[in-house]
Amino acid sequence: MNDAILRYNLVERVMHWISAITYCYVLLTGLAFYSPHLYWIATLLGGAPTSRYWHPWVALVFTAVLFWMLRVWLGDMRITPQDRVWGDAVGHYIRNEDEDLPPIDRFNIGQKYFFWAMLYSGIVLVLTGLVLWFPELIPWSLRSFRYVAVLLHVAAALISIGAFIIHVYMGTAVVRGGFTSIIRGEVSPAWARTHHRLWYHRVTGR
Repeated sequence: MNDAILRYNLVERVMHWISAITYCYVLLTGLAFYSPHLYWIATLLGGAPTSRYWHPWVALVFTAVLFWMLRVWLGDMRITPQDRVWGDAVGHYIRNEDEDLPPIDRFNIGQKYFFWAMLYSGIVLVLTGLVLWFPELIPWSLRSFRYVAVLLHVAAALISIGAFIIHVYMGTAVVRGGFTSIIRGEVSPAWARTHHRLWYHRVTGR
């Protein structure tokens, strides 16, 4: 597209895909350890010992990328009054009535909530994961802390899984062009004007 608008630069795309790949690996290995019915997943990923070894290390990479995203996208992820107005009209978004939505900037409030949900879930997961990774460092007198860590780890994982499923569904099935934009980095002016009008005006000056 000769008149295409750059939505994600190369650094942002690399950052996004590293987080996606590492999250999927941690998700799959975590599910394998969560239930005996899902233990077969570990076999597909190289066996239980391999999955058990790499699960925490890949989780650390995922968490590091989350903070990289925070540094890069912090300004874009702050909730604004325009976001709240857009959120009040989200029914139009669900019904694909984009022409009736208020103008929004680079990310809508749903995308921002997803970012913060993954960030906070990731922080809880890595902190509780460290307790599960090195249980011998927790005194036996504080053994109840281990049980709390397990519960929080599972709860944070479920929150992140729910957010991840919604994110993938919205980016692939609902908003056409959203998935290709994170691959190629570009969107058409019509797409930008339809879905992120304030951002379109800001980057084009039109």
